[in-house]
Amino acid sequence: MPESATAKKVSAIRAFNRFYTRKIGVLDGMVSSPFSLAEARVLYELAHRRQPTATDIRKELGLDAGYMSRILRDFERRKLVRRDQSKIDERQRFLSLTAKGRRAFVPLDERSNRNIAAMLSELSPTERKHLVDAVQTIRSLLGDRAEGTTPYLLRQHQPGDLGWIVHRQAILYAEEYGWDGTYEALAAEIVAQFIKNYDPRCQRAWVAEKDGERVGAVLVAKESEKIAKLRLLHVEQQARGLGIGKRLVEECIRFARQAGYQKITLWTQSNLHAARGIYKKAGFQVVHEEKHHSFGKDLTAETWEFNLRATS
Repeated sequence: MPESATAKKVSAIRAFNRFYTRKIGVLDGMVSSPFSLAEARVLYELAHRRQPTATDIRKELGLDAGYMSRILRDFERRKLVRRDQSKIDERQRFLSLTAKGRRAFVPLDERSNRNIAAMLSELSPTERKHLVDAVQTIRSLLGDRAEGTTPYLLRQHQPGDLGWIVHRQAILYAEEYGWDGTYEALAAEIVAQFIKNYDPRCQRAWVAEKDGERVGAVLVAKESEKIAKLRLLHVEQQARGLGIGKRLVEECIRFARQAGYQKITLWTQSNLHAARGIYKKAGFQVVHEEKHHSFGKDLTAETWEFNLRATS
C-alpha cells in the first residue's frame, strides 16, 4: 500500500476518534469528573466484575502495572475499594467496590448511559441497527472477540417503551399461558405507578433491542427505602436463547446494589419455568408460596428474594 494511501487512512481513523470522543462528551466529562479516564474505567470494571484481581483489570484495560498499582492505592486511601484475601490461594487478593465506591460510580455510569441513550434517540430503528453493527464490526476487526458478536443491545427506556411493555406482556401471557385481560390491567397498573413515581436514582427500566426491534424489557421499582422490586421481565420468542433475560436480571441486580438497596424482591408464578430458571441462577431464592386464582387460571404465586448485602 503506498504511503500516501496509508496516511489518508490513518487520518480518517484519527478524525473518527476525535469526532466520537467529542460526540460522547469524553473531554467534557473528564473536566467535570473527579476521576481521570483511566480511573473511571477501573471503577467500571470493578462494578461489573465479580471478585476480579488487579491483574484481571490491568490486562483488560491494557494498563501499566505501576500505574494500575497507583490507582488502586489511591482508591484504597479514599475508601472506594477494598481487597479481600482468597480462601483458596493466600497470595491472591480480590477487589471490590465499597459502598462509597459504588456511590461514586453511579453518576459516572448514569452520565454515560444518558449520553448514549440521547445519541440513539436521534436515530431511527434502522439507523440504530446500522450503528450497532458498525461498532461490532470495528471491535471484531481490531481483535475484540469477547463480545463482538453479541446480537443485541440493552438501553434505558425511552418515550413509548413502557406502553409497549404493557402491550407485549398482555399478548405474550395470553398466547403462551392463556391468561385473561385482568393480567393486562395489572401490567398497566404497575407501569402507571412506575411512571408516576419515577426517580432515576432508585428506579430504572431497560429495553433489549435486536436488529433495531424491541425484544425484551424489565423494570426495577422502589418497594421501600431498603427493598427494590424486579417487575415485568419478558423476552420475545424470537430472541430467546441469546442470554437476554439473564443480562436484564444482572442489570437489575447491579443497579439495585449501586442505588443502595439491601434486597431485591419479585413476584412470579410457579409455571413460568424459564423466568424461574433465570432468577435461580442469578441467586434469587423462593421465600413464600401461595395458591390463588388470578388471570383466569389456578396458579401458585412465588415470592423470590435476592440479598444484596450478602453479595456486595
